[in-house]
Amino acid sequence: MDKLTGKTVLITGGSSGIGLASAKLFLEHGARLAITGRDPDGLARAREELGSETLIIRSDAGNLAEIAALMQQVESHFKRLDVLFVNAGVATAAPIELVSETQFDDIMGINFKGVFFTIQKALPLFGANASIIVTTSITNQLGSPNFSVYGASKAALRSLVRSLALELVGRGIRINAISPGPIATPIFDRFGLPPDMAQEIKSGIEQKSPSKRFGSPQEVAKVALFLASEDSAYVVGEEIVVDGGMSLL
Repeated sequence: MDKLTGKTVLITGGSSGIGLASAKLFLEHGARLAITGRDPDGLARAREELGSETLIIRSDAGNLAEIAALMQQVESHFKRLDVLFVNAGVATAAPIELVSETQFDDIMGINFKGVFFTIQKALPLFGANASIIVTTSITNQLGSPNFSVYGASKAALRSLVRSLALELVGRGIRINAISPGPIATPIFDRFGLPPDMAQEIKSGIEQKSPSKRFGSPQEVAKVALFLASEDSAYVVGEEIVVDGGMSLL
């Protein structure tokens, strides 16, 4: 259990769901860890679960000034960065007629612009054999009514990973993506739907899935560990789909 011994890792959106599950697994494998999040309560709970040696930073993933400050804190605390898992993201549902400019800017600002500049601001911290992991989504290749802006933001990330893979590999930096399908994380409960409606949608997804269930954050975390470690040293610019077969339908 030492695949990340001596490695410094930053996980954005690390206080819940996939990010938190990955943080726990990375710690088990010897990583020195920093995580970010926006919700103070979520960060406090993460601190209890991850321990006092984990650097917990409140940071808005779509705010460029806060992204720059984040990297300064990571550099001050750890001096360098070996693994960057850009996992923070938002998802809100609305038919095209009801999408506001504010909603559009919020989704694209966090899911695309924020990811781009997080990677950009992290570059001076990387040494040789570094790894960047980006969370995309199966909506980047599948139509998803009422999630058009979210799907577009994730498709932009898939394209970004391909381009940056070629741009960064010569510097000793690998970048790859994880594309989750339906995963049992808190993000699904943040859509503001009535509980009975939310449960009906969840049940429908489970029945549609070839695997007949939601995936767990821990299952995605294991893929993140692979991409973070030397096990994936020759994997560049790829997207690993973790969806129980949903994207095959």
